Amino acid sequence: MSETKSPLVWRAIKGFAMFWWDFLVGDTPELFIAALVVVGLVALCRIVWQLNTLALVALPVLCVLALGVSLDRARRVLRKK
Repeated sequence: MSETKSPLVWRAIKGFAMFWWDFLVGDTPELFIAALVVVGLVALCRIVWQLNTLALVALPVLCVLALGVSLDRARRVLRKK
């Protein structure tokens, strides 16, 4: 008797991973990558260069910039349709 179904544990792990992928990445992987880059740059400013004020100002500016770029990209994709 050969079993074609995956074991329950493997399906649970895969489902858990797919949930987090969909939750974090979703429809716009560029926003996920932008968030990682923004957090990395802010961490570098604070930890390596001790530029706490720059990090405080850069975080919201870079987030708004990333959202603006993503929105512009989405508009261009919709205009092509």
